Amino acid sequence: MSTVIEDVIARKIFDSRGEETIEVDIITAGGFGRASAPSGASRGKAEAMPYPKGGVEEAIRKVEQIIAPELIGLNADNQEEIDSLLHSLDGTKNFSNIGGNTAFAISLAAADAAANTYGLPLFQYLGGFYAKQLPYPLGNVLSGGKHTAGKGPEIQEFLSLPVGAPSFLEAQKANVMVHKRVRELLERKDKTFTGGRSDEGAWTCSLSNEEALEVVSEACEKASDESGYECRMGLDIAASTFWNAKKKRYVYKDKALDSGEQLEYILSLIKSYKLAYVEDPFHENDFKNFAELTKKASN
Repeated sequence: MSTVIEDVIARKIFDSRGEETIEVDIITAGGFGRASAPSGASRGKAEAMPYPKGGVEEAIRKVEQIIAPELIGLNADNQEEIDSLLHSLDGTKNFSNIGGNTAFAISLAAADAAANTYGLPLFQYLGGFYAKQLPYPLGNVLSGGKHTAGKGPEIQEFLSLPVGAPSFLEAQKANVMVHKRVRELLERKDKTFTGGRSDEGAWTCSLSNEEALEVVSEACEKASDESGYECRMGLDIAASTFWNAKKKRYVYKDKALDSGEQLEYILSLIKSYKLAYVEDPFHENDFKNFAELTKKASN
């Protein structure tokens, strides 16, 4: 089957938050691929610009007028050539010309088109014939931070990770179980809880960080007992969102911690709640403490 790209089509769609984003189709002589670009609630300073000036409409225009003519005729299975071309056409360090989301959607659509042309699922096309393992899925069960407009815990995401699950399906069942148990506990422990959810489907509450940690920890324990395998908690701290650069403090509702104190606080959470996963526990330029945490919390 020929993987020669015959057409590239870009369109505007809406993501799960109702925000505009870009979707790209790549059509080869023997197959078809499609991908769209996700976008998080918080973005780091060093991340690529999602779109050029003019937003999604301008990104689509650039696909049609600049990128598609260069892609047509290339082989979709030459991923390195396609990705290098996208960098070259953009010509900036942060994809501010064509947009990082544009590049992402095109790159993934090309891989999807190549896989489809060869009659392979994408994971096998990328991972090889013997690829058969998937990572455990994280379940976002309780939201805070920017996901709740600052009205809940400062920690942005409380997650479940079924590290003992025998299969991906069983792991996802366990995440659903933790999600249900969190609701049951919130109904008892948060008098203001009305069943509200964030735009990612996790529950929202008015509890403190510590109260929310206790809720999710207990939900994971209940799910572990019911499923017969271990479910552990993970956190996305998103610490940059409450780092005060002028005060050089992580400003919580009940305390303000300097970098060293934040390190000790995160280490205490890892130990107390047996955390399996911690994301962004410091502001994005605190490389020293990222390294220190990795060293002290390894294993």
